[in-house]
Amino acid sequence: MFRVDELLKATAGKLVSGNKNSTIKGISIDSRNIKKGDAFLAIRGENFDGHEFIPQAIKKGASCVIKEASKCQTCLPVGRSVKLSKLAVIEVKDTTNALGDIARFNRRKFNIPVIAVSGSNGKTTTKELIAWILSKKFKVLKNEGTKNNHIGLPLTLLKLDNSYDIAVVEIGTNHFGEVGYLADICQPTIAVITNIGSSHLEYFKDLSGVFKEKYTLIKHLQQPGLAILNCDDVFLRQEVLRKTRTPFTLSVGIRSKSDFFTSAIKDTDGEIKFKVNQKFKFTLKALGYYNIYNALEAIAVARVLGMEYRDIAKRIATFNLPKSRLNLIKFKGISFIDDTYNSNPLSLKQALDVLENFKTSGRKILVMGDMLELGSKASDLHLEAIEKALKFCQSLICVGRLSKIAAEACGAKKNIFTCETSFEARKILFKEVCVAKNDIVLVKGSRRMMMEEVFKI
Repeated sequence: MFRVDELLKATAGKLVSGNKNSTIKGISIDSRNIKKGDAFLAIRGENFDGHEFIPQAIKKGASCVIKEASKCQTCLPVGRSVKLSKLAVIEVKDTTNALGDIARFNRRKFNIPVIAVSGSNGKTTTKELIAWILSKKFKVLKNEGTKNNHIGLPLTLLKLDNSYDIAVVEIGTNHFGEVGYLADICQPTIAVITNIGSSHLEYFKDLSGVFKEKYTLIKHLQQPGLAILNCDDVFLRQEVLRKTRTPFTLSVGIRSKSDFFTSAIKDTDGEIKFKVNQKFKFTLKALGYYNIYNALEAIAVARVLGMEYRDIAKRIATFNLPKSRLNLIKFKGISFIDDTYNSNPLSLKQALDVLENFKTSGRKILVMGDMLELGSKASDLHLEAIEKALKFCQSLICVGRLSKIAAEACGAKKNIFTCETSFEARKILFKEVCVAKNDIVLVKGSRRMMMEEVFKI
């Protein structure tokens, strides 16, 4: 809940009509979801302009409109059903920035721990795991799914009120400056960076660029300020080992000496058992040992916030990985590893490790979609992935232009198929590869490749 004068203060906007002392129940950017007494914030997207929906928002009961000064001079309706004298209208320079400004204003109202998670891989799983563990003891606000951008994160923080004890948010990026912008909005007290990998190289150029962008999160920490870093990651390890560590840093690792480290790892299909600091036993229902890193980061956060190891272990044992992230599923009686949410070279390598180590009496098959936003290194990175897969896979189906080029570079091979879409890949898998009951199939690709269509009838 806000007063109009608070919105004016947050956005540095101008009140062109209405009462600055009136109360606003909530903020919405969707005219279809407006409730009586809400403010409608008319943001502009690539394919829409919220200013066009101001009349609908008012008709549905919006008591405040936040619009850009240069937009929609005639969109405020005049008629018996609308009393414009009671409608607060705020004009701002940019409504998308105003959304962030209001979210930052709201976050500052509450003196609670805010945990921000970033990194090239594992952000969503780590965020969900942290929230799952902490919810045993605290009421936790989190961004749903992967709503981790300049729209999703502010909308999450607008839900923050006195009922919450802690907020856990995921921060995504594919351009320089985005982590800093989002961190400035959420103002984290604890920052978690999962790893540094070859993601969005079209914009970050190389791993040093990825690290520079991700590490911006640490620079925006608020007091008391704690960084939790993966010590096995080459770039993050350098920060852990610095003699003067600012802010205070805790490390996690499997191979490296860390504040939270693992031993006695037993990785079977669908379940990982391990010890933390050679003493505390944990079980995680997941494929892929690298999910241990996500668990260690969540354990570190929970311990910092006062939870006991036994309670943390009980919560981890009941955690299920988010959808489309190395989920073992059945489709038409066939076993699939569904890792279709997204793809980059590091996450594909990790998924291929899972496939290689999976125990089966049947064939191992990869359905690989293009990895996007890799810039000039795209061809080499696709070729590396296919060459790795050929060492243990009996069949490969390469989906998209980049995967096809890499497949052709490997020469003519009977076990490699190429196609343009995931729809075609499904037909090839069932009609040409003739996938059978004991086979295991990994399906993975970038979001825009829609690789989940392989599982649809």
